Amino acid sequence: MKEKSLTKRENMDVSVPDRTNSDGQALSEMLRRGELFNQNCPSREILKHLTSRWGVLVLIALLDRDHRFSDLRRKVGGVSEKMLAQTLQTLEADGFVNRFSHPVVPPHVDYSLTPIGREVALKVRDFADWIEVNITRILSSRSVSGAASE
Repeated sequence: MKEKSLTKRENMDVSVPDRTNSDGQALSEMLRRGELFNQNCPSREILKHLTSRWGVLVLIALLDRDHRFSDLRRKVGGVSEKMLAQTLQTLEADGFVNRFSHPVVPPHVDYSLTPIGREVALKVRDFADWIEVNITRILSSRSVSGAASE
C-alpha cells in the first residue's frame, strides 16, 4: 500500500496508508466525519439514543455515581418508569451503561457507566452545560423570532 503524510492541519509527520473506497474517497476521511447525513448510517441511531431527553439526563446522573433504578427515577424528574427502563436498556445495549443485578431478595440492581459511557457522558454534559449557560440567549431568540413570525 502507498504511504502518504497527514495534512499540516493535523500537525503530525506520521505516515498513514493510502486507503480509498470505490469512489476514490479516503476511508480515513469518511470515518473522521462519519456518514450521519446518510439515512442508513447506524451512527444516527446512536446519536438519537445519546441526545434523547432521557438519555442525556441519565448519562449525566450516572457521571456522579452509580444509581439504583429508583434513585435514578427520583434524580431525573418527570421520567416515567417505562421511559427510564427503555432508556437504560437502550444505553446498556449500546455499551454505555452497565447493569449489575445483586443476587438478593428483593431485587437490587445498580446502573453505572462503562468507560465509553463515561467518555460520552462528559461530552453530553458539556453540551447540556452550554445550553444552561446560554438559556437566556436561546429564549430571547425564540421570543424575537416568534414575534417576527406573527
